[in-house]
Amino acid sequence: MKDKLISITEACEILNVSKDTLRRWDANATFPAHKTEGKHRKYLLSEVSKKAGIFFEEDGTATTVSNEDVAVYCRVSSHDQKQKGDLERQKARVMQYCVDRGYRIVECFDETGSGMNDNRAKLHKLINLAISGKIKKVIVEHSDRLTRFNYKLVEVLFNSHGVKVECIEEVLGKTFEDELVKDMLTLMASFSAKIYGKRSHQNRKKKEAEAPKESETYHKRACEL
Repeated sequence: MKDKLISITEACEILNVSKDTLRRWDANATFPAHKTEGKHRKYLLSEVSKKAGIFFEEDGTATTVSNEDVAVYCRVSSHDQKQKGDLERQKARVMQYCVDRGYRIVECFDETGSGMNDNRAKLHKLINLAISGKIKKVIVEHSDRLTRFNYKLVEVLFNSHGVKVECIEEVLGKTFEDELVKDMLTLMASFSAKIYGKRSHQNRKKKEAEAPKESETYHKRACEL
C-alpha cells in the first residue's frame, strides 16, 4: 500500500477519537502530527493504521491486529539445556498459557544464548515484529528470558510501539522462595557482568601495550635480514 498524508478529520475517523484528543496527543508527543507549511496537522496513513491496529499486507489487504495477537519468546542459556529438552518444555508451557487465554500466536521465537548478550538474532526479529505493529503483546515465562540487564529499557522499547510484555510468572504469581532466587540470580548476573567488563578492559589494555613491542621486534628482525 502506498503511504500518504491524511487530514486530522480522516485520522479521527480511523482512530475513532475526537480532534481534541489528537491535538492533545500531538501536544504531549503521544502521537505527533506532521505539520504543513500552513501549520495544518497531517498524519501518515501507515502511522494512523498502526495506531488503530490495522496492518496492510503488500497486496493492500488490510488485517486488523487485536489485543489477542501475541508473539512468544523462549530462551535457554546453553546447548546442554537445549539438548536436555529445557527449551522445548519452556516453549510448551508458554504456548499452553497463550492457548488457555485465547491468545493468537502470530510468531514463536526460541533461541539459545546468554541473557547478558543483547546481540541475539531472534530477539532482534522479535523487536522488528513489534515495531511493524503486527502484535500487541510479547509473552515470556520470566522477564530474564528477554534480558538479564536493563529489562525496563527493553520493556519501554516495546511499550513505545504499543506492545505490552506479559511475564507468566507475574500473572500467575510467585512464592517468596521464587522471589529470593530471582534476586540472587540478578545479583550474580550483575557481578558476572562487572567481572567480564573488567577483564575485557584489562585484555584490551594488555593488547595495546604489547602492540608496540611486537612492531619493534618485527622491525628489528627485518633489519637483521
